[in-house]
Amino acid sequence: MAKVIIENSIFPLERALYNLKSALVKSCTFAGEEDGESALKECRDVTLEGCSFELRYPLWHAKGYEMSGCEMTETVRAPIWYSDNGVIRNSRIDGIKCLRECKNTYIENSQIVSDEFGWLCDGVRFESTELTSQYLLFQSKNIEAKNLKMKGKYSFQYCENVLIENSYLDTKDAFWHAKNVTVKD
Repeated sequence: MAKVIIENSIFPLERALYNLKSALVKSCTFAGEEDGESALKECRDVTLEGCSFELRYPLWHAKGYEMSGCEMTETVRAPIWYSDNGVIRNSRIDGIKCLRECKNTYIENSQIVSDEFGWLCDGVRFESTELTSQYLLFQSKNIEAKNLKMKGKYSFQYCENVLIENSYLDTKDAFWHAKNVTVKD
């Protein structure tokens, strides 16, 4: 099945691309005075390349999404919730409360500033990523991190099955009530 291609467009309205399936969204902007939220809610098999997001709740209940070269500004609240099988590469996310109750998320070569990042998630993998979060990965499980540069407080509380390798963690009060944690190098 060929993917639908959406390019060089501005989407300011609520649920602008609701339930989009098998699509490439390239060089688009999700912003505007209309203040529309939930732009890509319920999307399936969607690739986002070089897109800019300024509105709330862009990727909720997404299944099979890939972001590359995208930016989510600090005005984006709760950017990615209840979403499964996601890939985030070469992107910048500044929205508070990113990644909540998500499954199987791979994050590579990205910069993230998000208090309350990654709560109640299962299967989060980081590679060569910089992350700032006050409450990182609360009550999440099956976490892998390689070359993660992390700054924040209260990280990995109530986490299970955590493997961290070749990383730098600038944190305090970490790993409270955590189980099965391995930190190498």
